[in-house]
Amino acid sequence: MTARAADFVLVNGAVHTVDPTLPRATAVAVRGGRIAAVGGDEIVEDLRGPGTETIDLRGRTVLPGFQDAHAHPSGAGLERSRCDLTELHDRDGYLARIAAYARTHPAAEWILGGGWAMDVFPSGIPTKEDLDRVVPDRPVFLPSRDHHSAWVSSKALELAGVDAATPDPVDGRIERDAAGEPLGTLQEGAMDLVRRVCPPDTLEEIAAGILEAQRYLHALGITAWQEAIVGGEPPRIDCFDAYLALDQSARLTAKVVGALWWERGTGERQLDSLLSRRERAAGCAHFKTGTVKFMQDGVCETYTAAMLDPYLDGEGHPSHHSGKSFFDAEELKRYVTLVDAHGFQAHFHAIGDRAVREVLDAVDAARRANGPTDNRHCAAHIQVVHPDDVARFATSGLVANAQPLWACNDPQMVELTLPFLGPERSAWQYPFGSLVRSGSRLCCGSDWPVSTPDVMSQIHVAVNRTEPPGYLYGGGAGSDEPFLPGERIDLEIAVAAFTMGSAFVNHLEDETGSITVGKRADLAVLDRDLFASPVDEIGAVRVDMTFADGAIVHGGSSG
Repeated sequence: MTARAADFVLVNGAVHTVDPTLPRATAVAVRGGRIAAVGGDEIVEDLRGPGTETIDLRGRTVLPGFQDAHAHPSGAGLERSRCDLTELHDRDGYLARIAAYARTHPAAEWILGGGWAMDVFPSGIPTKEDLDRVVPDRPVFLPSRDHHSAWVSSKALELAGVDAATPDPVDGRIERDAAGEPLGTLQEGAMDLVRRVCPPDTLEEIAAGILEAQRYLHALGITAWQEAIVGGEPPRIDCFDAYLALDQSARLTAKVVGALWWERGTGERQLDSLLSRRERAAGCAHFKTGTVKFMQDGVCETYTAAMLDPYLDGEGHPSHHSGKSFFDAEELKRYVTLVDAHGFQAHFHAIGDRAVREVLDAVDAARRANGPTDNRHCAAHIQVVHPDDVARFATSGLVANAQPLWACNDPQMVELTLPFLGPERSAWQYPFGSLVRSGSRLCCGSDWPVSTPDVMSQIHVAVNRTEPPGYLYGGGAGSDEPFLPGERIDLEIAVAAFTMGSAFVNHLEDETGSITVGKRADLAVLDRDLFASPVDEIGAVRVDMTFADGAIVHGGSSG
């Protein structure tokens, strides 16, 4: 026995450390919230004391705690506490849930929540008449699961003053009937036309949403994340003060990096506010805000992702639109150069091939102006990448921030994407394997609540390029066929992307991301030996226990 006994030891396991100096082990000892020893079972014997707890893993895998490099937990937690449609996938089910929520919440001024899927509705467009039928007396505002569209009722449109005479905003679209009347679906920036008249979320509501999200993410083995939008002008949810309050009250057990929203149309004058927020969060234990978020385009399904060439129409012919670049290319270069010079990481939303190229050009411009930095800019989503641009990620140092769950033949891909991209561009989607082979650094995230934050489901798709078992939004024609199988990555790379890769992009790799002596004891214990299981069963793996700073935040010592 030693005078410096461990608080607990994990033994008889399959420890995958994500540390190349000791890739595999069977035991881990934890003391004072940090890793005290890693190795064979015998290595922890000298660290046992009278108060040391021993946890027999019985062959199960231990990994570093997962890190989600792109998620929206504050909004997702709010949705889970409201009219949550994410566990349904049919029109009648949605309407029944909405009606039931309205009935059980008679005092709610508005019906809020969200999570509907576009592929449920013809052309991805739900109508106000359906909502009016089940909630005739109150306004309804429900974002889609990708949060690029909103389903709204007639009452909501009326309160917002949106009618046939309302012009489309520059960054969005009101879906209309032949007479120009709003149908009840708002795309991109048009959502704000109604969102601005919704009741504002209180600090207490946002904080409660974050705690609910934290509980859920810990149950999935996630111990850190990047909150992909913090702040912005109303009506956008601003979770900054809620995160500060949770950190100050020691209720934030996850490690969180907040990406401060760069407001379109505000320009350089917002920099002082961003610098102030970074300084205010500097003293937090678990919340930092050294990142700025730029949203460069929309999504392919609504034809708002920025493409180099036009989308195809329903007949397979080139249309007259190629999506939206929310920032002019030269403007984006100027803004990125500015935030890079002030030591911020730039975190981009870039889905279309034109948006990806504009982001790469902006990062290159910042490098030319400011020289090399350690700001670790990253581009999230990267759905369509022109082959000429794949190798540029490595040369520019732009981190590929992948959301692997989307790289499968689900109905949204088959029905709402492939026909409008055409065969050539469809083959450029989610090129994770090509990016890795070209030397790019890869991190991974979920974009929750756009899609599930379940890391094992995401890794399943990354490795197999097929839907994970029981996928709610899947099961369509060809769903069992691998989607662009040449872009698969192997299991080791996928695990590293969700641990060390995401720790790197979050500037947390010195403290987390691998099971290494001296690092924080952020750990996920799975329900089996992951690396001994068939790859087509990865999505069925569950998390038995999660530790954050050595404290159990999910499960129990028996697993």
